[in-house]
Amino acid sequence: MRKTCSCITRNCTGKSYKKTVNYHQFSSQQESRHREENQRTNNCRLKTERRALNFFNRQFSINNRQSTIDNQMKRLSILGSTGSVGRNVLRVVDQFPERFSVAALAAGRNVGLLAEQVMRFTPEVAVVLNEDLAGQLKRMVMGARRLEILHGLDGYRAAATLTSADLVVSAMVGSAGLLPTMAAIEAGKSVALANKESLVMAGELVMGTARKKGVSIIPVDSEHSAIFQCLAGHRRQDLEQIILTASGGPFLDKSTEDLDGITPETALCHPTWKMGPKITIDSATLMNKGLEVIEAKWLFDLPLELIQVMIHPESVIHSMVVYRDGSVIAQLGLPDMRAPIAYALSYPERLPLGLPVPDFVDIGSLTFRELDLAKFPCLALALEACRIGETMPAVLSAANEVAVYAFLNHRIGLRRIGEAVQQVMSRHEPVSDPGLSDILEAAAWARRTAEEVARLPSPPTVYSLGASEPGNGGQV
Repeated sequence: MRKTCSCITRNCTGKSYKKTVNYHQFSSQQESRHREENQRTNNCRLKTERRALNFFNRQFSINNRQSTIDNQMKRLSILGSTGSVGRNVLRVVDQFPERFSVAALAAGRNVGLLAEQVMRFTPEVAVVLNEDLAGQLKRMVMGARRLEILHGLDGYRAAATLTSADLVVSAMVGSAGLLPTMAAIEAGKSVALANKESLVMAGELVMGTARKKGVSIIPVDSEHSAIFQCLAGHRRQDLEQIILTASGGPFLDKSTEDLDGITPETALCHPTWKMGPKITIDSATLMNKGLEVIEAKWLFDLPLELIQVMIHPESVIHSMVVYRDGSVIAQLGLPDMRAPIAYALSYPERLPLGLPVPDFVDIGSLTFRELDLAKFPCLALALEACRIGETMPAVLSAANEVAVYAFLNHRIGLRRIGEAVQQVMSRHEPVSDPGLSDILEAAAWARRTAEEVARLPSPPTVYSLGASEPGNGGQV
């Protein structure tokens, strides 16, 4: 009995053991599959985080050499000095003459204002659009000493690569800024970037060249400067999302039908910012915000899915960064371009600008709204161009320039801008893995096609291959 009982006990124990082993094997297989899936997800996230962290270390780390340079007099080459950003740069230079001086001034057609700037800031080099304008400038500044007057694309490149310049301020309007900005980067010059089209059209090439040359690109746009500041001091692998704020422009509360009768004079009255004509119209259509999304993608090395746009009519919060612990870091200030400009010029220092801070009691509340892409199709087109990539963003930017120029000259209505851009994009076959020549050719094609679509003449340009007379240098 004892033996039989012992045998039964062993058999029962064995069956129980086998069942237990089989159960654990099944559980282990499930756990293994879950671990593999989690590992693949984590690897994808870590890849993005490492890429972002490497970019952060390249762009934003401060070494002893840079700190030493920042404490010395900094000489500036200002591309687009007669435009809105360029004039504000010179206001900062004027306020801090012990910190900044001007090595070069480059403009387009506004020779009168450029002549005043030359006499006030005594640069080594001044550049205008063409030879006739160069002759006019020479006559107007006959008393200027040691001034070299240049013109055309070669002149803009010379200003961008001037040996004596420590920092190049890229503030030309539109696609005109691409080639001079690339020239500055290839020459190893640090760039304070206000010309968003450089990154919209050729972001991968621009940032790739900057990494190769070890060049710092400091954003000047208020939104990108805000993101830049909100990232400082934080681990990039903790980044969850960035939020670009948009004022909504002057027509935020108008119906779609009301936009049909909008005139350029009305559209140029922005409720919070004082900007140049082209960017003001882009703000009214929200194309500007779309271009900023593409710029942010390349500037901060982020996928489109991590970039959100939110309407914030008060324009006090310039942008925000969301971190994975639920924290949101925002940069606030009254809308004045001197603040982001001064930060870009003096980074990592902050200058005592004497600007007022927001009176939050007087403001009362800060409000936010969702986007209405049906009402603002230009933003939707920009997001689509960003998703497609390749040469489509260059086509978007070029077609928009032509359409905005047409609107400013009373040739088309405001809503027609988006329609024209959409028609041009629909006809374009994107070029994969484009080089600079592919991008320039796509942009030139887009301009011609936009002219056909809208039956309009073209504004001056710099991105045609071999062009000798670049764009408007800050004036529309």
